[in-house]
Amino acid sequence: MKKLFIPALALLFSASTFAASYEITPRHGYIQNPQSRAYLCYTMKNKDCGNNVPKDYQSIEGPKGFPAAGPKDGEIASGGNALFDVLNQQSSDRWHHVKLNSGKNKFTWTITKQHATTAMRFFITQENWDPNSPLARADFALTPFCQKEFEGALPGDVVKLECDVPSRSGYHVILGVWDIADTTKAFYQVIDADIKPLP
Repeated sequence: MKKLFIPALALLFSASTFAASYEITPRHGYIQNPQSRAYLCYTMKNKDCGNNVPKDYQSIEGPKGFPAAGPKDGEIASGGNALFDVLNQQSSDRWHHVKLNSGKNKFTWTITKQHATTAMRFFITQENWDPNSPLARADFALTPFCQKEFEGALPGDVVKLECDVPSRSGYHVILGVWDIADTTKAFYQVIDADIKPLP
C-alpha cells in the first residue's frame, strides 16, 4: 500500500505544480481602436514597457469613480496599479502616437472577460495641457466627450462606439474608463493621439 501511495502522491504534486505554472491570469478588456498605449506595448510599437504590460495589457484595473475618485494624479494611465506603473511615464515623445481626426471616430473596446457594466466613458486632455508632466485630472476636460450607459448589463465581446472627438491639434491623450457595476473597480486605457483639428 505504501509503495502505491508514494508514487500517486508524487504524481498529484507534479500535476498541481504543472497546473499552477500554466495558470492564466484573468483578462478583461482593452481599447483596440484607436490603439491604446497598453495595447501598443503588446504589439511592440511601444518600447521599454516592462514585463507586465505586454503580457497583461487587458488588465489595467484600479479604483473606480474618476474623476471625483479613482487613481490619484500621476497614476491615471496605470489605473493606480503598481504592476503597470511604467504606463505613467509621460513626455511628448515617450509613446507611439496614433493618427486621429477631430470629429466622428469609432472607438472599440475588445472584451476578454465580461463584467456587469455601468458605463464606458472617454475624456480628452485640454488644449493647454503639458505633455511633459505626469497625467493629472487638471490636464483633462472632466466632462466625458463620449459615453455609453449599460445599467449593469454585460457588454458584448466587442463594444463599438461612435464618438465625436473635440477639436484639438497635435499630441493629446484620450482616457477610456470602463466602469464595473458590481465591484469597486474600473478599467483604464489611455490613447496617445496626434489629432488633426476640424477645418
